Amino acid sequence: RHVQPIRLVASSTSGEWLKTDAYLEYPDPVTGVTKQFRSLEEAEAGVMQISPYPTSNTVQMKRASARRVGSTYAFDFLGLIEVGLIQQWGKHPEMQMPASDSLFEATELVMGADGELAPQSRPVGSNKIGMLAWTAKMRTPEYPDGREVILIANDVTVQSGSFGVDEDQFFFKASEYARERGLPRLYISCNSGARIGLVESLKPKFKVGWTDPKNPGQGFKYLYLSEEDYNALPEGAVQATKTTDADGNSVYAIDCIVGENHGIGVENLRGSGMIAGETSRAYDETFTLSFVTGRSVGIGAYLVRLGRRVIQMVDGPMLLTGYSALNKLLGREVYTSQDQLGGPQVMVPNGVTHQMVPNDQEGVNAMLDWLAFVPENKFSAPSVLKPSDPVDRDIDFVPTKTAYDPRQMLAGYEDADGKFVSGFFDKDSFKEYLAGWGKSVVVGRARLGGVPMGVISVETRLSERRIPADPANPESREAIELQAGQVWFPDSAFKTAQAIEDFNRGENLPLIIFANWRGFSGGTRDMANEVLKFGAMIVDALRTYKHPVFVYLPPNSELRGGAWVVIDPTINEDMMEMYADKESRGGILEPPGICEVKFRKLDQIKTMHRLDEELIQLDEQLASASAEEQGAIKAKISARENTLLPLYLQIAHEFADLHDRAGRMKAKGVIRDALSWKRSREYFYWRVNRRLAELKLRKEMMAADPNLTRDEVTAKMQEMVSCDWDDDKAVLQQLEADNDKIAEKVTALKVDGVAKKIESSLDTLPADARANILERLR
Repeated sequence: RHVQPIRLVASSTSGEWLKTDAYLEYPDPVTGVTKQFRSLEEAEAGVMQISPYPTSNTVQMKRASARRVGSTYAFDFLGLIEVGLIQQWGKHPEMQMPASDSLFEATELVMGADGELAPQSRPVGSNKIGMLAWTAKMRTPEYPDGREVILIANDVTVQSGSFGVDEDQFFFKASEYARERGLPRLYISCNSGARIGLVESLKPKFKVGWTDPKNPGQGFKYLYLSEEDYNALPEGAVQATKTTDADGNSVYAIDCIVGENHGIGVENLRGSGMIAGETSRAYDETFTLSFVTGRSVGIGAYLVRLGRRVIQMVDGPMLLTGYSALNKLLGREVYTSQDQLGGPQVMVPNGVTHQMVPNDQEGVNAMLDWLAFVPENKFSAPSVLKPSDPVDRDIDFVPTKTAYDPRQMLAGYEDADGKFVSGFFDKDSFKEYLAGWGKSVVVGRARLGGVPMGVISVETRLSERRIPADPANPESREAIELQAGQVWFPDSAFKTAQAIEDFNRGENLPLIIFANWRGFSGGTRDMANEVLKFGAMIVDALRTYKHPVFVYLPPNSELRGGAWVVIDPTINEDMMEMYADKESRGGILEPPGICEVKFRKLDQIKTMHRLDEELIQLDEQLASASAEEQGAIKAKISARENTLLPLYLQIAHEFADLHDRAGRMKAKGVIRDALSWKRSREYFYWRVNRRLAELKLRKEMMAADPNLTRDEVTAKMQEMVSCDWDDDKAVLQQLEADNDKIAEKVTALKVDGVAKKIESSLDTLPADARANILERLR
């Protein structure tokens, strides 16, 4: 029986990611070695081939060029994203993954003659400039029907990925395309900064006007062109002054070189400024995320920072100036690599890089992990997944008075016996960012019952800040600063403010702050390092936050002085709420500190004489004693006081501590409620969802009738529900159940609002004009 061999081939040689083909094999009947192949699709009339494997082509050469600079060819990132999406679905085995060939679709954006971008299908590598962009639809566990993102990438195979005028204009339009549509903008960075150049055609033509032609050592007066060469140039290519040379010939002394080509000098810097401004606007108006896959220089580094959220590959330095240029500037060999200037060992500890990855596939995976917390567009809320962790479970981990790892409080951990000790958030949902910077604060993103949230917590343990030595300064030495737990330092205060800004812009995340700060570090060094400025930035960030914020004091935590001030809910009362665990503390000073001022030694001694029976008796004896007896009694009193003083110091501290309890916080209205840690997960689940639903309805009502005040909107919402307004679960369930009825009421509100606006406008007109308009409306 004849057996027909078939060879299956998966190749990316043509530029498409792992394109599959099948070939019929025709082996030699004697040796059995296959010598000819024919495509299965053309089995009847196809041409015979010697090999089924494609030969090297332009795409392969571009891939090799990208690999030489430590990156991946820009088009191949589309395939890495497809692989990453499969891995994303693998994290959710309870969900049915769509067909793999429908997970990812990307269409290249091409600039037309009108200067506008439009989707277009063309062969891989057809681009003539070093910038690429795609509109991509990806089906993720959060958006199984698909979500759209805009990908922008440097093509490092075109003039080293440098930014010329054309690249700047393309980048601007691609970023604007994403920003105006409110779509996530992902930038894959690998470049050599602004393009530099000279007018090459003039190099063989210019001549030197020597001071003394026979003695060049005396220098020169100018560079010039002969009359013939000058006249042969296009008008305006060179600005020159007509003069005569030493032989009396007419020549043109060059004043400046303009050139024929656009894009070799300052015009590229102007373009860099344009895209820097656009990136700053994009961060404000939509979600921006950058992946540094290879060296990014000058404007390339600035674009990454201006987009704020940065993932950096371990071999992808961010530079302002290359190390060779710096060595020439310093006049000696100081730096030996680009990594010394902008590698992860620099950019992670200084807070520019949020996350470091070992390779490009992990970089793409990190981008997709981040996108899982990001809404479909800037106008919507992030997607809520079906809870994978019971909402109503207890929290196993309990914060202690001694130092502990706050990550265990947030995410849980496995104990020595392999048993999982649950934390506040859903299991395996917490993702930390900026871990290498400002280590006294922990920031990240997580899910609570499937709801994505931004999270800020406090490191209670001692941490280290390393300040590297500068090779350019022989006197410089590496320094290690120890940073106490529960304290805001300049770097961690800046980190807190930056994280709040990130959560607010484009991510639209509700935020929970697990507050456990004793205050700010106010020593001379930290004041000089601008801790006051960065602390104020926390207030600025919270004041403009547009989504619900929950400040929660967990068990055995304390919030003191200025640390309370910068996160107090009155900063943004529409969005912020504060809660305290029953075992937490809040106040201006800690008990020992306030007792130094308000319950001093004399007050403690008075308390002893009021409460201690022995001292009460001695006081009575002293009052009736003769002058000779008083000395002995006073000695006994002093001895008794010294014996009791350590105990009454504790009593004083306890008395002061009683002023800092959650009960007093609630009685004074500075917190919304006192909670029990074990059950706080369920409480916040319903509270977060209720606040989100309420905020959505509030925005719809305010849009329907902009004249309504906040209190009026609240009153109307209360009329829409029949349950207890303070019962989060009941309110949420009724808002969801009565969605259609509520929509009708919002529509009626809009009609009423339009009517009021028309009436108000008509009232400003004369009677005849008003009658004319009403007649026209009929």
